[in-house]
Amino acid sequence: MVLLSWIFVLPFDIPGQRSKKDTPLDLLKKRFAAGEISKEEFQERKNILQSS
Repeated sequence: MVLLSWIFVLPFDIPGQRSKKDTPLDLLKKRFAAGEISKEEFQERKNILQSS
């Protein structure tokens, strides 16, 4: 009984699944942090996202 309660109460992440959906801005920040886009590209795309 205690084990079952522990399993359902304990928060855990399943590998390969996100616990929340990333927003477009979150994804943009990750790409910038990973070096996939330049600072200029980041600022331009951020401005576009924020104006929508």
